[in-house]
Amino acid sequence: MFVTLLLGFASGLPFALSGATLQAWMADQKVDLAVIGIFSLVALPYSLKFIWAPFMDRYVPPFLGRRRGWMIIAQFALAVVIFLLGQSDPVLNPAKVAFIAVLVAFFSASQDVVIDAYRTEVLPTEEYGIGSGVYVMAYRIAMITSGGGALVLADHMPWSRVYTIMAVLMGLGALGSLIGPEPTLEAKPPKSIKEAVMDPFLEFFKRKGAIETLLFLLLYKLDVFMTLAMQTPFLLEIGFSKTDIGVITKFFGMGSTILGALFGGGLMLRLGMERSLWVFGAAQALAGLSYMLLAHIGANHSLLVFAIGIENLCSGMGIAAYSGFMMSLCDRRFTATQYALLTSFMGLSRSFVQTPSGFLAKAIGWEYYFLVCALIGIPGLLLLTRFKRWYVPGMANK
Repeated sequence: MFVTLLLGFASGLPFALSGATLQAWMADQKVDLAVIGIFSLVALPYSLKFIWAPFMDRYVPPFLGRRRGWMIIAQFALAVVIFLLGQSDPVLNPAKVAFIAVLVAFFSASQDVVIDAYRTEVLPTEEYGIGSGVYVMAYRIAMITSGGGALVLADHMPWSRVYTIMAVLMGLGALGSLIGPEPTLEAKPPKSIKEAVMDPFLEFFKRKGAIETLLFLLLYKLDVFMTLAMQTPFLLEIGFSKTDIGVITKFFGMGSTILGALFGGGLMLRLGMERSLWVFGAAQALAGLSYMLLAHIGANHSLLVFAIGIENLCSGMGIAAYSGFMMSLCDRRFTATQYALLTSFMGLSRSFVQTPSGFLAKAIGWEYYFLVCALIGIPGLLLLTRFKRWYVPGMANK
């Protein structure tokens, strides 16, 4: 769990450095807004990581082993490119900054691929929930560090020094890679790139209920994604200030998510996978109704704190179960590829509901919008009635 903590921090740290923090730096240096907007494309490697994940399943570095070797390579590369990014000038050479930022995103996505595979293989199946909770906690703390923390530091020192500090902090991830045990692998890994690319697909779709499993992954957190898609416009429209939203939703909300992930992960040890998915899925759907109440009453600060707290707490519990479930689906021969594919597929549901959410809210009003958000969680729960048909416990340990 301590290694999972260190790796979770290392995984979350680079995300803002090539995203929101970089944009803040560019804005601080008076870079043109159009250029800053184009930099949102830097995050593309996070959506495409499944393309090179098979290489990490197929090839084994000559040191530390199949998983830890790739982790230390990615972490060393991240430390170097984060440092180089800080030494660049977004005003004089934005093209160079963009290139290095893409490298940060690429090595960060690569690190995510191998860390996801590592924690899936090294943790016992029954500890997937609590392991996911610890990982989420460390990941969010790292995001605060490289996001808000970096902005605070930038008020007192040059941006180059801020990025140097962040590069040094990647050493925590390297420590986790060095002290963690290398997972044991009974089955043989892919012998060729063709096997590494094709076999993960073939193995998964030969399983009983493979399509239902993917449909469940698509639907299980639709209610949360739909609620969050319109959260900020809703709160602004009913009368909350930007300070209210920033302090309560970002800081208090993030703390509630961390608490929920840890609590949910610990509870999974008692409830097991199926019951946890039922309980946490129902809880996250019902918690969203607090926004419906807020829409009815109006700008009430106490109710806002309650709504943000309960929604993020239950969402965090759902994250622990959802992440643990995806981990348990992976065949250990192709963990990196299958987990990368599952997370990319899961991302489709976020895109699917965010695009039409504004039109729906405008058409039916906020109260009915959040009622729809809660109801859209029902299909995912109904699929759980067929859970025993398509779930193979301990798949990752085969």
